[in-house]
Amino acid sequence: MPFVEVNIKGIIEQERQSDPEFKKVWDNSRMEYRLLGELIKLRKEKGLSQKDLAELSETSQQRISRIEKHEQSPTLKTLCHLANALNVDIAFIPRETRPNN
Repeated sequence: MPFVEVNIKGIIEQERQSDPEFKKVWDNSRMEYRLLGELIKLRKEKGLSQKDLAELSETSQQRISRIEKHEQSPTLKTLCHLANALNVDIAFIPRETRPNN
């Protein structure tokens, strides 16, 4: 059976345009993925393993792994511990001033 090329971005955009509930859920998930992507990027830029970050943030390596794989959402407290361990602040930025709006 041959593979069929599928335009996933197009399908998602169609759903976003036609279904307000889908748009809300999808857009909210993008924020979560961006945040977790930044967390992984920062960890790697600092040359830290998951185990290193776990030790610095007083959590387990397994928990860091589950958070990074989107299997578990971190609590606000855990997120603050991770930010402190990475020496970064968490801030709310108005969307109109955020790059890549």
